[in-house]
Amino acid sequence: MKTIDIAEVARTTGLSARALRFYEARGLVCPLRTASGRRVYGAGELERLHQLIALKRAGLSLAQIKALFDRRPIDLAALLQLQLDAVEAEATAIAERRAILVSTLSRIDRGEPIDAATLCSLIRSGDRIMTEEAAKWKDITDRYMSEEAKADFARKLPEMGDSFSQADYGARWKDLGTRIKAAMPMDPASDAALGFVREWAALLEPFARVATPAMWQGSQRMYANMADWEGEADPGFDASVMAFIQQAATAAKAAGHDLGPLGAAPKG
Repeated sequence: MKTIDIAEVARTTGLSARALRFYEARGLVCPLRTASGRRVYGAGELERLHQLIALKRAGLSLAQIKALFDRRPIDLAALLQLQLDAVEAEATAIAERRAILVSTLSRIDRGEPIDAATLCSLIRSGDRIMTEEAAKWKDITDRYMSEEAKADFARKLPEMGDSFSQADYGARWKDLGTRIKAAMPMDPASDAALGFVREWAALLEPFARVATPAMWQGSQRMYANMADWEGEADPGFDASVMAFIQQAATAAKAAGHDLGPLGAAPKG
C-alpha cells in the first residue's frame, strides 16, 4: 500500500501539520505509524481529509463531521437546512451592509461631508430602517408567497450578482414610480406610456433573470392585491401606478411590442 508522510499530506491538502495532528487527536483521521513512530497516510485517510475539508467549507462542525464519519444517526437534511439558513442570514446581513456603504459613497460623490461620526450614525440609522423595512415586507410576503416561493427568493436573489444593490434598485423604482405618477393621467396606448413600460421592463430584468415560476406567481398575487397592503411598505410606486403599467403593458402587447419580462409578470 502506498503511503505518504505528514509533510506531503500537508502540501496536498493545504492543511498544516499542526491541524493534521489536531484532527488525529479528535479521532477524525487515523494515520499509520512507521517503526520509528513517523506518521504516514494511506489513500483512504487522504480521501477522508479531503471530505473533512469539504464538509468544513459547508459549515459543519468537527463534532458533526465525526458523527458522519462514525456513521452515527444524524438527520443530515435537517443539519444542512440549518447551515443553509445560517448562510442565507449571513448573505442578507452582508447585502444590507453593502447597501449602506454604496449609499454613503454616493453621498460623498455628491460632495456631502461625511466624517466618522456621521458614518456611524448612518450605519445605525440604516440598520434600524432596513430592519424595520424588512419586517414590513416579511409580513406582506407571508400573506401572498408560498413556502416554495420564499425559499426560491432566498436561494435565487444572490444570483443577481455582486454589482446588485438593493438600496440602489429601490431608489430606481422610486424614481420611475414618481415620474409615472406625475405624468398621469395618460393614454395607456400613447408613446409616452410605451416609454414608461419599457423602463419598467428594464428595471424588472434583474429579477426576471433569476425568478422561478413560484417567485413569479407569488409576485403576481402580491401586486394584484396591492390595494390591501398599500401604505404598509413602499415598493416605490402606488396601486394607481401599478394599474396604469398593467394597462399600458396590455396595450403595448396588443400593438405587437416586445416587452420582455413584462410579458410574464408585474414587477416583483
